[in-house]
Amino acid sequence: MTTDAATDKLDLEHAGFKEEGAAMLREILSSLDLPVDASADIQVTGAGELPSVFAVTDLATASIGAASLAVGTLRSRRTGAPSRIRIDRELASLWFDRSIYPVGWNLPPVRDPIAGDYATSDGWIRLHTNAPLHRQAALRALGFAQPEAVTREMVAARVRETRARELEARVIAEGGCAAEMRSQEAWANHPQGQAVQAEPLLAIHSFEKTSKPVPWVPQADRPLAGVRVLDLTRILAGPIATRFLASFGAEVLRIDPIDWDEPAAAPEVTPGKRRARLDLRSPDGRCAFESLLRQADVLVHGYRSDALERLGLGEARRRELNPGLVDACLDAYGWTGEWRTRRGFDSLVQMSSGIAHAGMEILGKPIPTPLPVQALDHATGYMLAAAVVRGLVRRLDEGRGSSTRASLARTAAMLTTLGPSRLREAALVRQAHEGDFLASIEQTVWGPARRLRPPYDIEGAPACWTLAAGNLGDGDPVWLSDRE
Repeated sequence: MTTDAATDKLDLEHAGFKEEGAAMLREILSSLDLPVDASADIQVTGAGELPSVFAVTDLATASIGAASLAVGTLRSRRTGAPSRIRIDRELASLWFDRSIYPVGWNLPPVRDPIAGDYATSDGWIRLHTNAPLHRQAALRALGFAQPEAVTREMVAARVRETRARELEARVIAEGGCAAEMRSQEAWANHPQGQAVQAEPLLAIHSFEKTSKPVPWVPQADRPLAGVRVLDLTRILAGPIATRFLASFGAEVLRIDPIDWDEPAAAPEVTPGKRRARLDLRSPDGRCAFESLLRQADVLVHGYRSDALERLGLGEARRRELNPGLVDACLDAYGWTGEWRTRRGFDSLVQMSSGIAHAGMEILGKPIPTPLPVQALDHATGYMLAAAVVRGLVRRLDEGRGSSTRASLARTAAMLTTLGPSRLREAALVRQAHEGDFLASIEQTVWGPARRLRPPYDIEGAPACWTLAAGNLGDGDPVWLSDRE
């Protein structure tokens, strides 16, 4: 198959990708150094659209497609034949919202009562207060002496008296999370917006060849079986990446701090994983973590770019402990520029990067109008998973470890570069129906639940999770697989 751009565009469209999805898939595959020829083995079915002025469903099919193509390429090393891949466009859209449907119980609220968008004296700001420390920081920035007695109405009244940029700076200075609503033009002219735009979609770097052999060979039916993935990620992109890896057999061990919990997200992102806790600030916790890291194949982490350095676990130390490590990390606002260590989440990046403003302006809404789902999180997660698999392939081929960096803001840049357009509602994605669910009931620790069928299918290597979703920290920080 030729890699001529025009021919490639026709082939991708023949495979079921729409124009925006084909453009994004090409960009992802280029960042991965994954041959575009691989797209000949993929087909997209379905026609639904999530209602948005941006190509959200196309972002879903492109990012999930790239991750699936990476696994298919790995699998082909064992089979010697191309892997046939199918992406369900409507299921991909549904998974970008949620995949779990409780039976006889309810999911906890996703957001803290204070979290959300507020009108300021000169615009809009979003406060992210789901974590207790972030809530306290925001309320301190607003001058509340007794945060436990504060209501949303009290916050709204005080925010109306402030300027958005000044309040954003105060919240950040207090260690909290906030984002002024900016237009796409304002973000393009902002130093951080320019820094992000200059970064690659996936920054991948290979290290010197390691002399230590890696005792792992891909299997045809479970391509990632035997791969040890150490997961240091939180809501939401990182856990999505490791959930995908677990669906093809990887042994994922999630490590959380002693005092961290995310009850609303755990049912969604923990299937297929074991979960433990370690205090990386303590000598014992760090020693235990370093032992796990020495034996890992993959580390996925979502700490701010300076956090592991301050713990004495910077890139040089990780490479010293494990020269063949496939190291994948992500953050909110990129790895260069003045915001490179800023805390952030999907909803905040949508405010900063002009997505929420574009939705409001184009649709004539009186309030910020973001994407209908946390698409930056989901797409970045699948792209990071694709980068991990590509790193494993390089290690098999060259004996080299690697590092990959991704960010929500750079994913937003890929999406918004295509430009906003009409509201995509001609064929809205339907609600989930009986045929969309897995046949078996998932017995989670909270109660039975229905899980949507995976939106990706690799012939001969069906995706599945062997462990049900469960509470964070309910296991031991040890590897179960014995490869020595």
